[in-house]
Amino acid sequence: MSNARLVKGIGVSAMMAAMALGSSYAMAVDGPLRGNVRVVIGSSSTGGDTYQNASIVVDELSEKLDLNMKVDAVGVSAAYNALQRDPRGNTLMIFHDQSYLGHLYGVQGYEDPFENYIIGPTIAINPGNAYLVPKDSPYQTLDDIIAAVGEGETVRVAIQPGGVSEIGYTALKNAIRILHPGAEENLVAVNTGSQSDKNQLLFDDQADLINGSVQANEQYTRLPEDDQKAMRFVWLTARHDTLAQANEEGLGQTDRETLLQFAEPNVQVTMGDDQNFAFDKEFFFLYNKDMDPAIVEQIDTALEEIYAEGEIQETQKRSFFIPDFMTSSESQEYLRDKAERYEGIIESLQE
Repeated sequence: MSNARLVKGIGVSAMMAAMALGSSYAMAVDGPLRGNVRVVIGSSSTGGDTYQNASIVVDELSEKLDLNMKVDAVGVSAAYNALQRDPRGNTLMIFHDQSYLGHLYGVQGYEDPFENYIIGPTIAINPGNAYLVPKDSPYQTLDDIIAAVGEGETVRVAIQPGGVSEIGYTALKNAIRILHPGAEENLVAVNTGSQSDKNQLLFDDQADLINGSVQANEQYTRLPEDDQKAMRFVWLTARHDTLAQANEEGLGQTDRETLLQFAEPNVQVTMGDDQNFAFDKEFFFLYNKDMDPAIVEQIDTALEEIYAEGEIQETQKRSFFIPDFMTSSESQEYLRDKAERYEGIIESLQE
């Protein structure tokens, strides 16, 4: 064989190999989603779990789709408004269960996401949804708080209305009602906004208990007790089996075994009839309801490939998230069922 034919043959083989290896990537890049993509989130905090979770996934998607994709922490109202204005697909949204819980709680600004938006793929669970007290708090455990409220003490809880914060608060209030009938009114909600707002209420002694997360608050649990910002975990709402999937080293200086002490069955928030409350906080995409279905498919395909490669799962676990990818069609069915299940729980807790 001549050198010219040999070089030509090698060139053709290399080209065919490249085409085979890059076919799925090219399919993703050549989809209808083009240009700059803004991914809004239902939080205004860049230090909270929503921003951290979204950034991990958006960075991977940006590279996979060869697009300029950026996370924008604008808060709930601004995020929904931005999403509603852009059916082209250049504005996407990442949020969590609060999108339907806010609607179930009747909070202004929360429409039924299953009717008014396209539910996109799930991406992760935060097993670190937590409740914390100041490190110098007299309450050492959640049982201490329940007992104190039952004895007439007022305990102020900083939450963001209509979401994962509130459903944990509602469950705790209901447990007090079951164990200490009539005393539940001593558990008082202090309604606020983002994680930084909730933290500030604790720093300023305007709340006795706050909703937070392992990702956003673990750093404060390492501070000495005399520091104004020092906190302690007393409750993680995640199911035991979900939290047990986290890396053994946990996050920061708090390992998984320590964190499991704050979750069920070690911490119990009764719902009566030998049932205890637990809740996994799950994150997912939302799209404008008029967005091109081909973009839904494009993102599904890209994420399927990203999760099949396996690296994103390691990144998520290092940040204390549990990988939880489902395609849009799977996610829509799963989350609708979950919303219906917790609608029943909310109704029973509010009776």
